[in-house]
Amino acid sequence: MSSSSRPHAVLIPYPAQGHVTPLLHLAKVLHARGFYITFVNSEYNHRRLVRSRGAASLSLPATDGFRFETMPDGLPPCDNEDVTQDIPTLCTSLSTHGADLLRHLLARLVNDGETPPVTCLIPDGVMSFALDVAEEMRVPALVFWTTSACGFMGYLHFAELIERGIVPLKDESCLSNGYLDTELDWVPGMPGIRLRDMPSFVRTTDKDDVMLNFDSREAQNAYRAQGVILNTFHAVEEDVVNAFRGIFPQGVYAVGPLQAFAASASLAHPELATIGGNLWTEDISCLTWLDTKETGSVVYVNFGSITVMSPGHLAEFAWGLARCGRPFLWVIRPDLVAGEKAVLPEDFVSETKGRGMFASWCPQEEVLRHPATGLFLTHSGWNSTLESICAGVPMVCWPFFAEQMTNCRYACTTWGIGMEIGSDVRREEVARLVGEAMDGDRGKEMRAMAEMWKEKSVAATEDGGTSSVDIVRLVEFLLAGCVPGS
Repeated sequence: MSSSSRPHAVLIPYPAQGHVTPLLHLAKVLHARGFYITFVNSEYNHRRLVRSRGAASLSLPATDGFRFETMPDGLPPCDNEDVTQDIPTLCTSLSTHGADLLRHLLARLVNDGETPPVTCLIPDGVMSFALDVAEEMRVPALVFWTTSACGFMGYLHFAELIERGIVPLKDESCLSNGYLDTELDWVPGMPGIRLRDMPSFVRTTDKDDVMLNFDSREAQNAYRAQGVILNTFHAVEEDVVNAFRGIFPQGVYAVGPLQAFAASASLAHPELATIGGNLWTEDISCLTWLDTKETGSVVYVNFGSITVMSPGHLAEFAWGLARCGRPFLWVIRPDLVAGEKAVLPEDFVSETKGRGMFASWCPQEEVLRHPATGLFLTHSGWNSTLESICAGVPMVCWPFFAEQMTNCRYACTTWGIGMEIGSDVRREEVARLVGEAMDGDRGKEMRAMAEMWKEKSVAATEDGGTSSVDIVRLVEFLLAGCVPGS
C-alpha cells in the first residue's frame, strides 16, 4: 500500500498517564494492521516522554508511518514538569482551547506534503472537542473511553443523576449519613449499584463543580461519535457491554485487554516494541529483585499516576506493610504526597530493610506477571485493574477518585478478586487485609477467581474471541471510511 493511500488514524489521548497508555496500545494494534499513525501528546507530556525515554526513542526511524506530534494544552508553563497536572484546570483548558489547537495541528499535517490524508480521528472520550474538528474535516471519529465499561456507564448517567435531583448533594452530611448507599436501580447493566459506587465526582454539593459537569458533558458527547471503543472484554463486563450495544447502535467495540493485542503486534513488528509511553523512567532493577523472591510471596504496591495522599496516610500504609511481614515492592512517585515530597518514616525503612524495595516507577505489566507477585495493593485505576486481571493477581483496593470507586466495587463483589481498604486508612487494617489476602481462606477464593478471569481474558484475545472479533469489526469500519471527505 502506497503511503498516500494508507488509512491514517490520528489518536488524541487526554494528557495523563492512564489515558496515554491504552491509546498507545491501540495505536500499535492499528499500525500493525496497515494504518499510518499520528499520536498526539500535549507538549508538556512530550517533554516528559523525552526525559523518561530519551529523544531517540521518539524519532522512531525504524517505524514507517508512526509519528508523534504535539499540541499545547492551553496552560501556562509549570514550575515542576515531572508531575501530573491539575486535573480540573487541565479539563477546563482543553474544553476551551482544544478544538482550535487541534485544527492548527491537523492543518499543518495536511500541508506538509509528506503525510497521507487523515482518514479518521480517535480522540479520548474526554477530548470530545475533536468531534467538532472531525465533522469539519468530514472524516469519521470514534471516541475511546479509557475507563472500564462500568465506569463509563456511571459517567453517562451523571446527567440523569442531576436531572433526578440526586446530585449535587444537599449538604456535607450526605457523605456520612447513609445517603451514598442510595441504590440506583435504573442504571442499565449495573444491578445493585449505589451512589457511592458511581465515579466520585458525584460527591459534591456544588452544582457548578468542574468535574461533575465536565464528565457529564463529555460522556453525553459520545452520542455524537461514529462509535465507542472500550478497553475491556465481554466476559468481565458482559451486562454493561450488552447495555451499551443498545445505547450506542452506531457501534460499540470492546477490544480489551489492548495490552495483549499490542504485545502481539510488537512480536510481529519488532520496531513497535521500541515505542513506549511511560512518563516516568522505569526502574527495571525491581524485576531482578523479584527474581530472588518465592512464588506468590510479594505484595506489589502502586497507587498509580494521579493519586495523592497525606503524610499520615503514607505512614499508615508503611506501618501496615511492616506489620504484615511480607516482602513488598512499593512504587512511590515523588508527588505521591499532596504538596510535598513523599518521605517514609526512618524507623520503617530500617525495620523493613531487606524485604522491601522502593521505586519511583516500574514496568507494571511485567511486575504483575512475575511469579513472585502474589498481591496488588492498588488505587483501582482501570489500567491497573485490567493488568491485574490479565496477570491473575488478586487485589486490595484503596480507590482515590473518579471511576476507581466503581472498579473497586466490581473487583470486590462482581469479580470476587478484591478487598477494600477504608478511605481513612489504618495500619491495622492494611496488615489484616494483606494477611487475609495472602494467607486466609478469602485469599484462596480470590486467587481462584483471579485465575479464572485471567483465562477468560486470554480467551477473549484468541482467534474468534470476543475482543478479536471486535478488533476486526473496528478495523473494517475504519477502512470503510478511509477515503478523505467521503
